[in-house]
Amino acid sequence: MPRENLNDLQAFIAVARERSFTRAAAQLGVSPSALSHTLRALETRLGVRLLTRTTRSVSPTEAGERLLRNVAPRFDEIDAELTALRDMHDRPAGSLRITCSEHALQALLWPKLTQLQRQYPEIKVEVSIDYRLIDIVAERFDAGIRYGDQVARDMIAVRIAPDERFLIVGAPAYFARHTAPKTPQALAEHDCINLRLPTRGGLYAWELQKGRRELHVQVDGPLVFNSITPILQATLAGFGLAFLPENMVRAHLDAGRLQSVLEDWCPPFTGYHLYYPNRRQHSRAMTLLVETLRWHG
Repeated sequence: MPRENLNDLQAFIAVARERSFTRAAAQLGVSPSALSHTLRALETRLGVRLLTRTTRSVSPTEAGERLLRNVAPRFDEIDAELTALRDMHDRPAGSLRITCSEHALQALLWPKLTQLQRQYPEIKVEVSIDYRLIDIVAERFDAGIRYGDQVARDMIAVRIAPDERFLIVGAPAYFARHTAPKTPQALAEHDCINLRLPTRGGLYAWELQKGRRELHVQVDGPLVFNSITPILQATLAGFGLAFLPENMVRAHLDAGRLQSVLEDWCPPFTGYHLYYPNRRQHSRAMTLLVETLRWHG
């Protein structure tokens, strides 16, 4: 196959993945008009339309989806092999894209990432804070961080933290105005600070368990956030009860700024894992990230 055909296929992959001529052109270092001309020429040579274009969007046709599905992974494998060869002799370098929650970033990734960056400044890391359970392959992330029971079975999962539990907590100022709940059902009488889940669009139901009894408690209150950091701030200010990771609130509990309730309904569960696709070759940068984060408990 002529070299220009390979370049045109790479151009198609960029547009199909980005769903945008403008973003793909910026990625490839060409103009959108030149990129559009390249794709039309490729479609002419193949005799099939690969992209559906409108004034607002661009998306692969059925033939384009097939080409993307079957050809793009082979280009990714070639890039991975070339990266691996470079890494055999050069200092670890390259880019890593990671998706995780805000809590995972603050509690686990950032402290370890600072060590990695100081030792290997050639490694570039992009972190996307996201509570959605996204497809990291489809969205072109190298790895993700989630709780162990949230990781898809076809992924390689590496434990990076011990088991964890969430606690129901409130500030002394809140408990000065309200009697502490003695049962999960009593939470319905309290102001609770909610977390909205972006994946489903609904409010997170507090997952409680005591022995074999499992409850998913829908709570209500005056405040809803889509991140747990403002939930902690509102809880410390006395606006209500919250369901938060123990390692996020432990210092506040020890200092008396927060109090926990119903701890017998808050057992530990599987902690954070780093997960990534099962590929034959990984860059040294990815290997270093795995070993930097791996939990040795």
